[in-house]
Amino acid sequence: MSEPVLTALNDGILTVTLNRPEKKNAITQAMYAVLAEATERARTDDAVRVLLFRAEGDSFSAGNDIADFIAIGSSGGGQVVDAPVFRFLKALADLDKPAVAAVRGRAVGIGLTLLLHCDMVVVAEDALLSAPFVNLALAPEAASSLLLPMVVGHQRAFEIFALGEPIDGRTALTWGLANRAVPAAEVDAVAAGLAAKVAGRAPNSIRKTKRLMRDAEGLWALMQREGEAFGSQMSSPEAMEAFMAFSQKRAPVFG
Repeated sequence: MSEPVLTALNDGILTVTLNRPEKKNAITQAMYAVLAEATERARTDDAVRVLLFRAEGDSFSAGNDIADFIAIGSSGGGQVVDAPVFRFLKALADLDKPAVAAVRGRAVGIGLTLLLHCDMVVVAEDALLSAPFVNLALAPEAASSLLLPMVVGHQRAFEIFALGEPIDGRTALTWGLANRAVPAAEVDAVAAGLAAKVAGRAPNSIRKTKRLMRDAEGLWALMQREGEAFGSQMSSPEAMEAFMAFSQKRAPVFG
């Protein structure tokens, strides 16, 4: 059985591949632990100059594994800040080396909000990006409540959050969520080419530039506040109804 997350370091580029295509690369807590380790390595290992996120199969990521989250929500307490996902988010907030993403197919939830922490993003023209947190009666995460409005504006960000409807790759480029929108077959090559270009630049200059562009402490503080809101919602009757409706392929009934 293949590992659900693969890592490989070549020519200064640490490539992290989501490798659960049969589940549309839905991310489990075990996968978050590997993602966290890889992101921490990217920051601390001098051999790594660029972190590249990509995926096997026809989707970048379907978001969080719903069964995983139903189990966490059913356990009570709503302590999602103790879950491996938050180790990954902390690593993203602290990352001061460039990150590049190659996105084909669907990028849902964390599949979209991860891109807000990447410095260069290549999307397929027909990719579909969405953040359906409200559809699942949850709240935004990964500091997206700040970063998404900064990138696309308040009204567009609110629509993405509140309606949960996807935008395609061309729209993502127009709205500033991506650097390039290309045919799906070219995504990996274009992203790898950009990563190689960045890896060839002066590494200390690149790191200092990224540090100046980001407030790591502020992002982590916001992630924790979002985590409290997310956790309280995850154990709520609203979320349980949303999860059950999702698994039963029906519309949820609130109130």
